[in-house]
Amino acid sequence: MGGKAHPTAATFDVVNPATGEVFATAPDASAADVDAAVRAAARAYPSWRSDAKTRREVLNAAADALLAALDEIVPILTAEQGKPLAESAREVQTAAMFFRYYADMELPREVLRDDESAFVQLVRRPLGPVAVIAPWNFPLTLAGAKIAPALSAGNTVVLKPSPFTPLSSLKVGEVLREVLPAGVLNVISGGNEAGAAMTTHPLIRKISFTGSIATGKAIAAAAAADLKRTTLELGGNDPVIVLEGADPVRVAEGVFPRAFSNSGQVCVAPKRVYAHESLRPALVEALAELARNAKVGDGSLAGTELGPVNNRPQLERVAELVDDAVRHGATVAAGGGVIDGKGYFYRPTILTDLGDGVRIVDEEQFGPALPVIGYRDLDDAVARANATHFGLGSSVWGEDLERAAAVAERLEAGTTWVNTHTARSLDEPFAGVKWSGIGVESGRWGLKGFTEFHLIHQAR
Repeated sequence: MGGKAHPTAATFDVVNPATGEVFATAPDASAADVDAAVRAAARAYPSWRSDAKTRREVLNAAADALLAALDEIVPILTAEQGKPLAESAREVQTAAMFFRYYADMELPREVLRDDESAFVQLVRRPLGPVAVIAPWNFPLTLAGAKIAPALSAGNTVVLKPSPFTPLSSLKVGEVLREVLPAGVLNVISGGNEAGAAMTTHPLIRKISFTGSIATGKAIAAAAAADLKRTTLELGGNDPVIVLEGADPVRVAEGVFPRAFSNSGQVCVAPKRVYAHESLRPALVEALAELARNAKVGDGSLAGTELGPVNNRPQLERVAELVDDAVRHGATVAAGGGVIDGKGYFYRPTILTDLGDGVRIVDEEQFGPALPVIGYRDLDDAVARANATHFGLGSSVWGEDLERAAAVAERLEAGTTWVNTHTARSLDEPFAGVKWSGIGVESGRWGLKGFTEFHLIHQAR
């Protein structure tokens, strides 16, 4: 923080999910440590906000630095998160892409009035020090998606990664310390004390958080006392609707890699599939075949396609939800259990013969298990897909594109895809509806989210 390494009085253990064993320790920031980081960000803010040219140069240099340090960061990320090395590399590259993307993006002044009476401009200006809290499933990608636009807009940042995946973010902080001015980006690690200290600190003007709905609600409540701005990207229980006449093999080949990417630990992954009864059995078998053939293992080993679940509490949750479904009559078409041995591995699981009212359908599993629910009436399937507090993503699959697009418009979600899922570009906004989020990330909207209005009215 403040451009230097800052020792803490306490540390905590970091576990490799592929072995279930502690392999490192990380600094456990106290409230006093958080205060020091926030004050460093506040000191850096005036000069950082006032020099757009330097910001552009520095953000491009930050992208270069991340790519240059790829071989150092990747094994750390895989060791603490579990994902295969190739996926860790893509995560670092994506974080660098965000820095590059926002480096030269500008928010020009808008002239709202220019007549004989007045000249009125709308200017967007930064907020001040910003708190960024990133989750354990994509700690670097999701941090980069927040840090880059925050810095581009002229804010300074304090980043706290999840205590399950602190080391890769600390390494990124170390790398970027060489190119960012002191105090512009401050990376701390810690648990609940550090998080609470960040969200209530009086100098923090915005909190950008990705994580669970429960934690998002707690952050919103904490922010309300000081009227801090918030962007909350929260949980998803994305429905997939497969229309009558769709090719079940093609749908399986499209849905499976997106549902099981990062071992199912993706907020906007397919989480429940509603398939027309005429093709449900064939779709279930096609998905089950892919699940049976997926190579599960240590992400550091060649050939691994799916790594472990990141942490023991999440592994236990996935197992609990699958077991609950089986008790309620679900059929396990593939998988359905913890893999014996070290580490937090769960077999890629396809469930069927179940419906709404079962927890794995109604709740977000966030792991390698996918329920397939049959339907006969499309209106009923749409109603069931929408009957939830979640509203992050969704998709419709079918051969008739016009019909599929019409169904897509009926789904209540921030994003609805047709014949794909999770496809995104940096130019597209990303947001949830209902309990899945507040605010927008990515694209120009993501940059605007780290600014506030300043209207300048000149009388003539």
